[in-house]
Amino acid sequence: MTTIIKLLKNCFAKLNNLNRISTNRKYVPLYSILGATATSIIVYKIKRSRSVKLLKLTSREKRFIEFASIEFNGQIYMTPQDFLESIIEVEPKPRLKRKILDHKDLDKIKNTTPPLNKSSSSLFRNLENNGIMSYTEYLFLICILIKPQSAFKIAFNLFDTDGNQKVDKNEFLLIEKIFSNTWKKKRNIKDSKPNNKSSIMEQYVDDEQGLQRKHIVDTTILIHLFGPKGNVDLNFDTFNRFALNLQAELLEIEFVEFSKDLPTISELDFAKILLRYTYLDTDECNDYINRFKKRVRVNYRITFEEFKLFCQFLNNIDDFSNAIRIYTLADVPISIKKFRRAFKICTGKSINKNLAKIVFDIFDENEDGFLSNKEFIALMKNRLQRGFMSHKNNRGWNKFKKCFKQEFKTFILFH
Repeated sequence: MTTIIKLLKNCFAKLNNLNRISTNRKYVPLYSILGATATSIIVYKIKRSRSVKLLKLTSREKRFIEFASIEFNGQIYMTPQDFLESIIEVEPKPRLKRKILDHKDLDKIKNTTPPLNKSSSSLFRNLENNGIMSYTEYLFLICILIKPQSAFKIAFNLFDTDGNQKVDKNEFLLIEKIFSNTWKKKRNIKDSKPNNKSSIMEQYVDDEQGLQRKHIVDTTILIHLFGPKGNVDLNFDTFNRFALNLQAELLEIEFVEFSKDLPTISELDFAKILLRYTYLDTDECNDYINRFKKRVRVNYRITFEEFKLFCQFLNNIDDFSNAIRIYTLADVPISIKKFRRAFKICTGKSINKNLAKIVFDIFDENEDGFLSNKEFIALMKNRLQRGFMSHKNNRGWNKFKKCFKQEFKTFILFH
């Protein structure tokens, strides 16, 4: 009973976290009531002369707004710590309001942001709340997290508009311009004629939610990649290292959470990690875990490098899906041998026999020695998104039920 009360309190605390979305009165948030708890829903009234338009936020816009804890000049931003929490946590920590930054705060951020040659897989953890990230950078970092390494070269070439194998600050900022134009097109906002003297940074969308407001701010990502003066060029090797470090940092956080500072995790921990961010409800998750417990025969410990390699494989899940489709068209079930072969094709590295056996023990429904590949691929694609996918009816009573189920699922996985 005490556990249930604690879970209920956690959900109410999270739902009570009302964040100020905009300082402009043209946008008025609507609210639904859950007992004594008011929760902001995803639709906003836009007052325009005599008409009222409803604006619906995307799942990523909502998530950024929920986790962003700082604001500067009317625009909301994330700290590095906010970003990590938005990837790992289901809901943001309760807070009364966002912190308002001034120019002194920005100067402090600029002076303490490390250069790219000192980049590491602990960059975001070291910076904690001493940093500032825009919404478009949030989208950019998400893309890095869920893409395979082969996609990094494609992304770099898109930035490299003049083809000199280097990316400068202005070329990098074009991605923000693209995101902004997409945002405007979706909301039917017409472009104003740009001033020839204006820079790229001065041509951002001026929306009223503080997501894409026009601004001139040297963010932590810009300073880290291009230096405090913005005169450092980025080559592919340094960009690739930055991207791999970001992926590794999230994996390290997740691994340590289960390993309790030990160098390895158990098979059961590994199973729990794989199922953690999936669409399975508590009962379904328990079914997988209980079935796995009955099948475990060897006490095998998974190292971080093995865990990291498997997660890199998940980033290549589309390639794996295509490879598996060849077998399924031929009506050939997927054995451990075929799975390991497809794994090597996708990653260029071999998966340990014991780890492959663990995967089959989790996802072999009938215990016939073959992978239930449709369920495996669907769940792993879902896990890869880590809450980035859109979910319907996630406000009001439905949000409370979802929150409680997730809190209970987390409690089960950790106890």
